Order: sequence, then C-alpha cells, then structure tokens
Amino acid sequence: MKRILIWSLLLCTVSTFAQGFQGKAYYQSKTTMDMDFGGRQMSEEQKKRIAERMKGFLEKVYILDFSQTASTYKEEEKIEAPGQGGGRGFGRMMMGSFSPGKQYKNVKDGVMMESKEFFGKEFLIKDSLPKLEWKMEGETKQIGKYLCFKATALKTVDEFDFRSMRRRRDNNDDKTAEQKKQDSIKAADDPMSQIEVPKQVLVTAWYTLDIPVNQGPGEYWGLPGLILEVSAYKTTILCSKIIMNPDEKDPIEEPTKGKEVTRQEYNDIVKNKMEEMRNMYRGRGGRGGRGGRG
Repeated sequence: MKRILIWSLLLCTVSTFAQGFQGKAYYQSKTTMDMDFGGRQMSEEQKKRIAERMKGFLEKVYILDFSQTASTYKEEEKIEAPGQGGGRGFGRMMMGSFSPGKQYKNVKDGVMMESKEFFGKEFLIKDSLPKLEWKMEGETKQIGKYLCFKATALKTVDEFDFRSMRRRRDNNDDKTAEQKKQDSIKAADDPMSQIEVPKQVLVTAWYTLDIPVNQGPGEYWGLPGLILEVSAYKTTILCSKIIMNPDEKDPIEEPTKGKEVTRQEYNDIVKNKMEEMRNMYRGRGGRGGRGGRG
C-alpha cells in the first residue's frame, strides 16, 4: 500500500514539471573524525587544535545543479582569510587528492565523470554510474518544507574515500610491550599503515517526491525523488536550500579537462605515488631524520 501511495504521489508531481526545468540545491557535508589518533596521549587542547585544522576538510558546502537527466556537484567556492592555508603542503595536497572533485552524473546515459587534481596533474575520471540497490523503508520525516521518505542501501566503499577512513583496529590487549613499541615505530614511519577503509557501509537516504528527479548529492541517485539527506558511516550530507528554475542557471555539462582514466586506473596512480612517497620518507630516515634502522 505504501509503495502504491509513493508512486501515485510521484505521477501527480511529475505532470507539474515542464521539460527543460533546472534546479539548484545546496548541501552541507559534515564528517566526524576519530580523535584517538592511534592511541597517542594528547591533551584536549591539542585535539581541539587538530580538529580546527581539519575542519576545512571535514565540513564543506556543495552545490548540486540538476535537471531531469543530468547534474553537476561541486564544492562551493570561498575566499580564505589570510593565514587560513590549512595545514602543511604535503598533508594538504594528499587530503585534497582524497576529497571529491567536481562530479557530473548523467542518469539517462548511465555515466559519471569527476575532475581531480593529483600532485599537480589533472585527471578526468570516467566510469559507469554506480548503482545502489535501494530498499524503501516506509518511514517519513520533514526536511524544511519537504516531506521525505527513507531508503537504505549497502554501498561498496572506494579505497581512497577519506570520509570512510578509520584507524586500523588491532587488539592491543594481546600484544607485548615490545610489539606495541614496534607498532608505534611503524606508525611514525608510515602513518597510512594505521588507516583502513571498510569494504561496505550502510547508506541511509531521505528523498522527496515534491521534486521528482532521481538525482542527489555526490554519487547518490536512483530514487524517485531528489535526495535531500544522506548518511554513510561518519558523513552526513544535508540539503539546506533549494532554488527551482533559478534566474541564473549554471550549465550542466560534461567536464573535458584532464587526462581521461577509469576509477581503478586513477586509484592505481594514487597507490603508486603513495608508495613512492613512503620510500622517499623511509630513505630520509623517517620521523624527522631519525636515521635508518639498517
């Protein structure tokens, strides 16, 4: 009965939308971070300073320009105040490489494209549009003035999605003092060795039939209405404003700049570069010129 009601509402709403309409939606993305930092003893003040530095990566505003068949999703441009560079060069470059670039989705052709910059080189990642097997949950809630319906799905996580990265879970209770010491040395030499990404995460989405397009923020799509909220692992993306048929419409076009690669080819490039950086770091002695261990 609930499924019949949803599709009846959808058919009524679709008839009110003219061909060629366009909308603009603003989303606030927030990712929480494990402040344990590998079990290191840190004061609350130190944790607070690190969290403030990471805020620019963990809290962002994105804009989704959408039509019935295609959309672009990009981070809102903002001017940084003097002194807000946000961390050291290498760390900032790596985090920027893991962050989503400008994305283009075409649900009619089943294509997804993403512009990325990695170590000064521009790439255009082109692949088929990832499809989730959504389960309609039958629950509703209000987001702003829109009645929203709940749907869930299991999503396979990209290995370089920093939003899903977590500290590797080791059972330290079973380790000797020497093993813990070696783990600490390894973490200092290679911080990425302490990070893992889950294979799958549960995605919870809320969509509205008032805007009958199967679009949404980022890689999310495939529901019978615009997705206004998504929660996946430690990241929540929430729509804060929608403008239908804005006076000034940004073009919804395929990106063309950069070397065209598939997602797997891009991930291989990142892995090779990270391995190269690890070897350089070890060659310099690691931990600030500590010297090799022979």
